[in-house]
Amino acid sequence: MTHAVPVTRGPDGETAPAARVAYFVSDSTGITAETLGSALLANFPGITFRRVTIPFVDTVAGAADVVRDIRAGVDDGVEPIVFTTIKSPQIMRQIEASGASVIDLLSGHLRDLESALDSTASEQLGQYHGVGDIEKYFARMRAVEYAIEHDDAQSVRALDLADVILIAPSRCGKTPTTMYLALHYGLLVANYPLTDEDFPSDGLPRAVARYAGRCFGLTTTPLRLSQVRHERRPDSTYSSLAQCTLELRRAEDLYRRNRVPFLNSSTKSVEEMSAVIMQSMRLRS
Repeated sequence: MTHAVPVTRGPDGETAPAARVAYFVSDSTGITAETLGSALLANFPGITFRRVTIPFVDTVAGAADVVRDIRAGVDDGVEPIVFTTIKSPQIMRQIEASGASVIDLLSGHLRDLESALDSTASEQLGQYHGVGDIEKYFARMRAVEYAIEHDDAQSVRALDLADVILIAPSRCGKTPTTMYLALHYGLLVANYPLTDEDFPSDGLPRAVARYAGRCFGLTTTPLRLSQVRHERRPDSTYSSLAQCTLELRRAEDLYRRNRVPFLNSSTKSVEEMSAVIMQSMRLRS
């Protein structure tokens, strides 16, 4: 099927291709469809995508509503892309008749796995994000509670239990990385903000000095840090480029003196940062 690609015009009259719509359609939460589909779309950085996640499409009537939305995009002249993790053959037939490019993220793999296991996959819906291993589930919940308690040095209780302690100047990405490691891997992660009071000494801050072997540092670029801080406190010393440059230089010097591994968060996603931290610290979920 061939469609004309509409364009948008910028303020100077230049033309650019309109964003392609990518639907992530699931009979469960949509997390699997969105994660796998987005991983595939990342291979096309030159194309802009507008992402729409539609979870819990588990009835024929629900699928009909989704198809109406998709067909509206087809009628506009740009063929939408639909990533699905739907198991029902009846619902899939409806989605496939929408006129969009439909990519079933499970079918081929599921058939291969059935063959390898000499077993038939269950048709029960919503199993991809079920609790599964109950012990791992509760371990992740405990890790999230630990991360919340130990965010930004709100508590230094039970730091001896931490798998890793993230240290960095304010707004370098400590909290989202902490939460990702806790929620996805069940790791006990604390984080500690480096402030002016931590730099008179050459050593690590007193609260974390005993656990130097568990510390991992984050840094970024002065310009990026200034931009992020400006959103929180515009036109302040805290967000000034000079202050950000000073804090990052002192933090990196601190990491090097104390042999604390660190990475630059300015060009990395939280997933990439977490993978680097786990590999560097030899952590396992």
